[in-house]
Amino acid sequence: MTTLGDTSRAGRIASRHCSNPVATASGGRLRCTRLTAAVALTLVLGGCITLGPDYDEKTATVVPNQPDVWTQALPHGGATHVMTDWWAQFNDPLLVDLIVAAQSQSNTMAQATLRIAQARALLVTANAAATPVVNASAAASRGTLVVGGPLILNTSSQAQLQAGWEIDLFGGLARGSEAARARLQSQVAGWHDARISVAADTANLYTNFRGCQQLLRIATSDAASRAQTSALTGQLVQAGFQSPANYALARASAAEAEGRLAAQRAECDQIANALVALTGMAAGDLRQRLFSQAATLPVPGQLAVQKVPAQMLAQRPDVAMAERDLAAASADIGMREADRFPRLSISGNIGPLAFNTSDGSLNATSWVIGPTLTMPIFDGGRRAANVETARIAYETAEISFRTQVRRAVREVEDALVKLDSMKTRVTDAQTASDGYREALTAAETRYKSGFASLLDLEETRRLSFNADNILATTRREHVNAWIALYRAVGGGWTPADTTLPAAFAAQASSQTSTGMTTQ
Repeated sequence: MTTLGDTSRAGRIASRHCSNPVATASGGRLRCTRLTAAVALTLVLGGCITLGPDYDEKTATVVPNQPDVWTQALPHGGATHVMTDWWAQFNDPLLVDLIVAAQSQSNTMAQATLRIAQARALLVTANAAATPVVNASAAASRGTLVVGGPLILNTSSQAQLQAGWEIDLFGGLARGSEAARARLQSQVAGWHDARISVAADTANLYTNFRGCQQLLRIATSDAASRAQTSALTGQLVQAGFQSPANYALARASAAEAEGRLAAQRAECDQIANALVALTGMAAGDLRQRLFSQAATLPVPGQLAVQKVPAQMLAQRPDVAMAERDLAAASADIGMREADRFPRLSISGNIGPLAFNTSDGSLNATSWVIGPTLTMPIFDGGRRAANVETARIAYETAEISFRTQVRRAVREVEDALVKLDSMKTRVTDAQTASDGYREALTAAETRYKSGFASLLDLEETRRLSFNADNILATTRREHVNAWIALYRAVGGGWTPADTTLPAAFAAQASSQTSTGMTTQ
């Protein structure tokens, strides 16, 4: 802040100007008085004024019909190990290893890291703009000098220490630093957003692989059953108890099952290839770990959410990123408004000077110091347009923030709705699978005894096969719904917000007669 001594010096500068005879001509003394007052007032107020709106998070981030306060908390409180701990609740070490490997190989995260480094460098630049700058220079020259006689050979050398400092009269430099700091925080939040997305994408892919394995097991069992029926039908045809047409139908059904089994096996191999590409792990080692482990979906150990507090959405890094962008846009307004006002800088230099000729030498020390006041007069409206552009950018950022908040709320609500529906769907799919499995067993018994036709058996088998597929798919979607909620709330939640329903715990530990692990 400007001191009284600074004001006195400003007055002495103006007084020296007013002592000029030209300045004291008619009307000049009045102008000099105004000049003295203007310079002093500029220095006094300049140190106290910061232009532009002061960003208030509580008022700037109010979204109608949403929580009143949104703060930019980093997911997991900024502790990256907490996310790994969250995934460890799925009781699948391979899942955790895949997520860690995917994050180390992710180009998205690498780009986010580089953006953080760039934003940090820009913050250093913005902070440095408000500090003094000191440079050193040295020069030497040799030439001739003619002074009414013969040529005089001369050599001159000079070294200088130069310094300059812009006084932040109206807070433009401070606003620039404020904007740069907010953008750095925004990029940090963006890194967390990338990290959560990579983790969720990896988990989804791994869950899809385990689900594919369960579908493969169903297809294998179905193909074996149809092959057995085909072989039995062939024996019955030879014995004269079945027609050749039924044998053709049985062989066609067995061939269809084999084709479906091959397609399912290829799909699992493709998902495994995608995991290799995503994680960067050695293909042989990863495949060995993938296929050596039982086809069991990763089951969350304690996760059940009755409700998600709206304030928890504040930990979503994309919401935090949008809020920090809003803060940066607010600071930009003040920076642009400061450009419309005078700028004061102090510069000076000091250093030795040596001048040598054949007639003698001169050694001295030179120094210069003084202020420079730059006042904008006419720019065709450019600075005013820059301020208006900054204001519009702020309004745009405000709309983006509110849109992001509403999107976050919707994603959480959708995830909760899907989780709620999945509980009923899994139960119904289990009931249907058990019922059709029982009906298929009875149909196979009747067919072998000659009391049912092959068409009846194939129709019952088709219904049972579809029910088993729906059950496996629903279980996989149930786990993926948990992962979707993880992503929606910005990287998980704390155990204090969760309870484990007894039905879900019992379901997680049960096994079914179809050879599939219950979710």
